Amino acid sequence: MSVILLLLNSIGFIVPVLLAVALLTLIERKVLGYMQLRKGPNIVGPYGLLQPIADGFKLIIKETLKPSNASPYLFYLSPVLFFFLSILLWSIIPVINSTLNFNLSLILILGLSSLSVYSLLGSGWSSNSNYSFLGGVRAVAQTISYEISLGLILLSVVVFSGGFNIGLISSVQNECWLAVCCFPLFSIWFISTLAETNRAPFDLTEGESEIVSGYNVEYSGGPFALFFIAEYANIIFMNLFSVLLFLGGGSPVNLLFPINIISVIFKTVALVVLFLWIRASYPRFRYDQLMYLTWKKYLPLSLGLLIFFSFLLSLNNGLPSGLLN
Repeated sequence: MSVILLLLNSIGFIVPVLLAVALLTLIERKVLGYMQLRKGPNIVGPYGLLQPIADGFKLIIKETLKPSNASPYLFYLSPVLFFFLSILLWSIIPVINSTLNFNLSLILILGLSSLSVYSLLGSGWSSNSNYSFLGGVRAVAQTISYEISLGLILLSVVVFSGGFNIGLISSVQNECWLAVCCFPLFSIWFISTLAETNRAPFDLTEGESEIVSGYNVEYSGGPFALFFIAEYANIIFMNLFSVLLFLGGGSPVNLLFPINIISVIFKTVALVVLFLWIRASYPRFRYDQLMYLTWKKYLPLSLGLLIFFSFLLSLNNGLPSGLLN
């Protein structure tokens, strides 16, 4: 009986995530279309609402091709691992109820997000193609570089909240959001999440407007669909994670009330739309500018903010929640 309940609980959060990914692809094309004075998808279904279903069906029935000199096991394992890790991250988020409940959920999320590096590098290397291998190496370098800044920012959040539990971090923001108390920290976090999810203007690993893509250039059909779904699921996840960390998402108990659920959804959608707005507004960085930003700017600044907040905590007689009260 417990196994059946676990399966039902798993399906209960996987299906909404997949539906949200399908809706996000449509919203992105619509937002970009209107920002560029065009309509976007408007043929398949009313107002183009069935376009994501048509695209998904096309990818599923499309023939899956593999380069003749590619490593077959790693070639097919990489997109499955990338998709599995993105779904596993969603099971930890304490919105209404979490499938996996951990006290150190913040550390677990940071560790699982770091494992996606192996799937990106594996997909680029197993294709045995120079273009995909270069895209995989760039993706790994970019992800690892910005994860250092993200880790230091999370340590500053832990200093404020006094624990590694996401529910605790959300509950201590009842009187003041962390995004208001320390706006520079939130700004670094938000821009770093753009780079972590390979979104414009940091989409150098894929180069969406280029003829040759990145690590997934040799993929088609179902494996490419897994990469595509996982990337957009990570975008929604990172914005929901930002809401819980910096915008007072609310504790799991408080989220049982519909008004708080609506508040979390509204804040997440606002951040997702901001992602799309940035993609429509800013040109792509050069790769040296991308690395310069994180190693010469964000890393010293996030480390300095961590030292500063730790110093404030020591002055506050070691009470973690006192900074917010």
